[in-house]
Order: sequence, then structure tokens, then C-alpha cells
Amino acid sequence: MLSRIYFDHSATTPLDPRVLEAMLPYMSGSFGNPSSLHREGRAARNAVETARAQVAALIGAEPETIIFTASGTEADNLALIGTVHASGKPGHVVTSVIEHAAILETCRFLAGTGTKVTQLPANRDGLIGPDSLLRALQSNVTIVSIMAANNVVGTLQPIEELAQLTKLHGVLFHTDAVQAAGKTRLDVDRLQVDLLSVSAHKLHGPKGVGALYVRKGTALAPVIFGGGQERGLRSATENVAGIVGFGAAAAIARKELDAESRRLAELRDFILREVTRNLPQASLVGHPTQRLPGHLSLVFRGQERRVGKLLAALDAAGVAVSAGSACSAHHSGEPSSVVLSMGYDAERARGLIRVSLGRFSTRAEAERFLEILIRAVRSNENLIPGCDLSESRQIAEASIA
Repeated sequence: MLSRIYFDHSATTPLDPRVLEAMLPYMSGSFGNPSSLHREGRAARNAVETARAQVAALIGAEPETIIFTASGTEADNLALIGTVHASGKPGHVVTSVIEHAAILETCRFLAGTGTKVTQLPANRDGLIGPDSLLRALQSNVTIVSIMAANNVVGTLQPIEELAQLTKLHGVLFHTDAVQAAGKTRLDVDRLQVDLLSVSAHKLHGPKGVGALYVRKGTALAPVIFGGGQERGLRSATENVAGIVGFGAAAAIARKELDAESRRLAELRDFILREVTRNLPQASLVGHPTQRLPGHLSLVFRGQERRVGKLLAALDAAGVAVSAGSACSAHHSGEPSSVVLSMGYDAERARGLIRVSLGRFSTRAEAERFLEILIRAVRSNENLIPGCDLSESRQIAEASIA
């Protein structure tokens, strides 16, 4: 029996066995609290600080600038709410229309407390233009937050250029680098960012741990209160095993980044080339070259309303891909807000399929995926538009078997 093909690494990644090996001692024998002064506590503290240095090295930062959180979402919340609260006034946040919900929903919360929020538009490729940012910076801005890589369409933003404009106006710059970290080379000094969010489970680390880089001298107020851990910015007993796993994942990603990025880009381009050669109704959404190395967002003309049936057919055949963001799966069937914001109509925005590759994705899997996808798309053209997912699965299984 063939194993399933997992091509949904933008949603989450499988834990690297080397990361699990690093975590195991801290899930059993080495159970100390990092705040305790005895030997067990000191051992836990040393493990946390080692991981802090490893995560910092991944983004070219100093260890003391890394604050561990429970997720990338929490890191985003701390970056925005923390800077606004530290300013002592309602403030003004500038972001983009295509950000992750962790940013957009935080902005919605801040807007309800009196903070002004400006959302910059994206072009057809999913890029945020420096001109629109420059116009927004003419007013009094507290912080700008633009994601490094889009989770839905994979477009890489010109963060260095955008942050440089922000610096000229004396405004803080934050980037949600959850999708980019470990896949593209990041250096906080070259990028000129003040705050940067990352998450372990997007780079073959464990779920439930993230981090926020905070440049020295950046005023930030906590959003979680308690015992004063993480420089008083994120109180709670540290998730030692998770943090150790994050450190190990960061160290592996940093060491293998260049070779792995090239490999994934080649695999991505091979899939795109074969899909468009065999399925003329297929097209790419997002920037054609300025994109994550293992990320493809595809639409199939004329099948937009059948994307649920196509996903079900792929799943039945042993392939895991997604329709846009995993974080918006509960809105399945609705047009992607990101794709709509890029100027696509609702029909196109409803029909997106996201294919995202990872460290353990192989050429053999890509070839088998192509065979399954091409047959599924062609079979999907003959499906009855009103049939439900169970009927779709039966038809797909019969056609692909």
C-alpha cells in the first residue's frame, strides 16, 4: 500500500526525528522549572537559553532579543498590542489587506479600543507597493506590520525596502515571518525590522511554541501577566521541551537552508511545469518568481465551484493539499479574502488549491501527485455540480484507482 502524500506544509510540518530526539529528555527525566534555582531548574534554564541562541541565529539576531511565546499568533499579538500599549495612546497601525488572521484580528481588536488601522492594498501578484506605504506614513503611525511571505499564495514581500521607508519616518516595523523562517534567509539587521514573529511548527518543529524578536530599545508592553518570565514580556512557566525542539528545528533549518531551498524550488517548478503542460485550464496565483521555494497556489478555470470535490478526490486518493489557509478552513467554500484582495473575482477566489512542499517531500511523491491530480481534475470536469462530497469521493476513487 502506498503511503499518503503530504503536500500541505504551509499548514504545518511533520516533526523532524532529530527534533524529537532533542526534545525527549525534557519530556521525561529533565523536567525542571527554568525559574527554580536548584540543579534541575538550572538544567532547564540552560536548555532554554541554548534554544534561544539557536532561534536567534536563524534570523541573525542576538539571543537576548528573543522572547518565547506559545505560538506565532501570540507573537503577532504581543508585537502589535504591546507596541500600541507601550506608546501610551490609541496609536495608528498600518498593515496590509492580505495579512494572516493573527494580524488582521489583532488589528480589529485594537480598532475597537480606539486605534486607527490602515490596510494597504496588494497588487495582482500579492505584493504590497512602497508607494501606498509611503502615503500612509504621512500621518502619525505607531507601527507598520507587513508579512514576509503570504500563507495563501506564497508571495514574498520586499520587506527590506518597506522597512527602510518606515525607518526614514521613525516608525517601528514588524513582520510576521512565520511562513518565511527556515525557508528563506532572514537577517533582522539587513531587513531593518524592529519586531519579527516566528513559529516552530512551520519549520519541522513542535506545535505550541513561537517567538518574537524584539530589537533592543523597542518599547513593548506585556499582554500576559504573571511571574515575569521572558524579560517580563511573556509570563508563564516556559514550555521547555517545546522550546528545545524549536531550537533544534531552527539549527537544522539554518544549516540546511540554502540546499533545501534550491531543492524545493526545483521540485515546485517541476510540478508547475507539468501541471500547466497537461492541464491548460490551470494557472498560478501569486508572484511567478518572488515566492516561497516550496509553494504553489493553483486555480483550474471552470472548476472553481467544484474545488471541494477536487480536494475530496485528492484526499481519497491519498493526497493532502488545502484550499488556501488552514486557519480559515471553517470558512470552506467561501472566496479567499487574500485572493479577492489581489483583484480576482469571487469565482476565482473560491477555487484556489494550495500545494506546499517540505523537507521530506520527494521527486517520486511529486510524480505520483501529478498523476493523481491530472486524473482528478479531468474527472472533476465530468462530475455533477450538485453531487455531495461522498458521491465525489466514490467517483474519484473509481477513476483514480
